[in-house]
Amino acid sequence: MYLQQYSLSEPPFTLTPDTDFFFNYRSHQEALNVLLVALQGGEGFIKVTGEVGTGKTLICRQLLKLLDDNYVTAYIPNPFLNPTALRMALAEELGISFARNIGQHRLLQLITERLLELYAKGKRVVFLLDEAQSIPDDSLEALRLLTNLETEKSKLLQVVLFGQPELDVRLAPRHFRQLKQRIVFSYQLVPLSRRAVSEYVHHRLNIAGYRGPALFSAGAIRRLHRSSRGIPRLVNLICHKSLMAAYGSGSAVIKCSHVARAARDTEDVTVHRSRWLTVASGVAGLLALTSAGLLYAYGL
Repeated sequence: MYLQQYSLSEPPFTLTPDTDFFFNYRSHQEALNVLLVALQGGEGFIKVTGEVGTGKTLICRQLLKLLDDNYVTAYIPNPFLNPTALRMALAEELGISFARNIGQHRLLQLITERLLELYAKGKRVVFLLDEAQSIPDDSLEALRLLTNLETEKSKLLQVVLFGQPELDVRLAPRHFRQLKQRIVFSYQLVPLSRRAVSEYVHHRLNIAGYRGPALFSAGAIRRLHRSSRGIPRLVNLICHKSLMAAYGSGSAVIKCSHVARAARDTEDVTVHRSRWLTVASGVAGLLALTSAGLLYAYGL
């Protein structure tokens, strides 16, 4: 509904990890640089961690987009798999045909043959697992054993783990020390600063076609940063609902009050209450958001 009101060609704050909207924030760019350098080195595991909503999946997809034809990638978005299913998923990603009742020794043999075939062609094979904190313990060990596949001079398989901070807790016990010692590079994502939130919002609006003056007031940006704690996913949610609230009130600019209403209608945000924010305005804001939401599907 608000696209025409604010001269937008597409929704700027969707939750889908769209690489067209990738924001070159320092933390995200550093993570990508670490990944690219590590993959060029060709050794062991690489780990990227970050709180929920900090952009791990988007970085993963951006990495897939940046890797050239010298790389063959296998991507598992949900690795909550037992060891057998994990090996089968890798085999399928590598284009290996096999019977569903195949023995595990034979499956591992086929994976090894495929990796050697790709190595002979000068290809590097990268196995990327998102939501890695959910990998079962026995599957983590199976993953480590897969990285034992190597020639005299090079690993046949590199593994990149993207996970929440719980992944570090999972790997802390002593029985995972062999896997931890194989993590050659590790990077932790951090939330956006207030300045970065402003640049992030402007960047996404610009990609979505907005060419006018600043759409979010300075006060709105301050409130947005405090409420979202700089977490990109929450920034997107609050911005989308703020645009809905501003559209509902006929405002040409997104103000602090619109962001405050949107924040109160969003889970896991830091809510700041002010004297001027009355109960009546709060109820009106929620009604505006609810009414607009019924008429506009935004994929939450």
